[in-house]
Amino acid sequence: MDDHSRLYIGTAFVAGVLLTIGFKDLVYPELEQRIHEYLACRQSQPAADSEELSTETLVARPGPPAVVEGIEGCIGNTPLFRIKSLSDATGCEILGKAEFLNGAGQSSKDRVALSMIQIAEEHGFLRPHSGDTIYEGTSGSTGISLASLARAKGYLAHIHSCMPSDQAIEKSNLLLKLGAIVDRVPPAPIVEKDNFVNRARSLAQDQTASSTASGRGFFADQFENEANWRAHYNGTGPEIYAQCNGKLDAFIAGAGTGGTISGVALFLKPRIPNLSVVLADPQGSGLYNRVRYGVMFDLKEREGTRRRRQVDTIVEGIGINRVTANFEAGKELVNDAVRVTDAQALAMARWLVEKDGLFVGSSSAVNCFAAVKTAMKLGPGHRIVTVLSDSGSRHLSRFWAKAGDVGGAVDTKLEDVLNATDATDEE
Repeated sequence: MDDHSRLYIGTAFVAGVLLTIGFKDLVYPELEQRIHEYLACRQSQPAADSEELSTETLVARPGPPAVVEGIEGCIGNTPLFRIKSLSDATGCEILGKAEFLNGAGQSSKDRVALSMIQIAEEHGFLRPHSGDTIYEGTSGSTGISLASLARAKGYLAHIHSCMPSDQAIEKSNLLLKLGAIVDRVPPAPIVEKDNFVNRARSLAQDQTASSTASGRGFFADQFENEANWRAHYNGTGPEIYAQCNGKLDAFIAGAGTGGTISGVALFLKPRIPNLSVVLADPQGSGLYNRVRYGVMFDLKEREGTRRRRQVDTIVEGIGINRVTANFEAGKELVNDAVRVTDAQALAMARWLVEKDGLFVGSSSAVNCFAAVKTAMKLGPGHRIVTVLSDSGSRHLSRFWAKAGDVGGAVDTKLEDVLNATDATDEE
């Protein structure tokens, strides 16, 4: 570039600046003031201090997360958010732990499945790329998480899932898409060999004992395996504590295996001694009476009244009529229990869609109902955390088929949810 060109460009630049300043009152009335403030701020800072401030500012700014290793790296660190409608209606801050945003099977069971696989590998019970098969008795979500992670960690399609035949069909369909073998077995008490948990255990033992099988069978055993509650002790509990800055009045969760409520309680209680841990229990489950009265019993399960052979509720994933090692691990830290009927769970699920656009599964609806009851008991001004275990998309054929379409509903009152009843509800 020759000297004439440089002179021309320089003159044009200066002219542009002068023109801008000349018209600042018409076009940019605040431009001059902002420029002066910026220059004054810059001039007041020594060069070294300015560099240090710039570095701190960049570090403090929120940004995208670091790159993680594989889909298993997307498990945990789920958001905790204010459920606006429930918080506004109760005067408490009701927060939902969005476990449906876990990155493998999109449920809280991702944490459990990963923990069980990792600990099994550490002890030599599972070996990637060896033909080993993972067996599990599941209502669906744990099997889905195991199937996803088995693929990710080198077990290919080697997962065999046994589940009750009365669970939502979309769960077993998803398992099949993930490459799992699925046995849908009739619901049966745990004392019978055909119970879905006992069948999974037996199949794992058969493969291990086989002289022709290419690998061993591993029974994940989510109900009794302490890797379950440890996943929540090491992950969910610390996350909640950090997200709440240690300020929390109540934690609400249902229990199927009992791993979530036990693991979180075991972490939080020593750090927040006054924390109230509350079990959310569906109808037909004996855990409510186990917490309240120390006895495993439910009216809907008494002899001569059961309409089916398992816990009599449309809610899936929580509720049980036997003691599990995972629930017992933290039982002494559970302060109270709230019984939630099917009608109340359905009404709460509809409310959350109507008011918040939040589409959750059946156990999450039970948890939210219990959170509201706890908020009303504690009074306004308290902070309550509950678990949103999975999305309603896994409950379309049963729970949400019963709940129906929300349609144009906009004016449901919380009292309607709290007082929801069904013709079959017992006093």
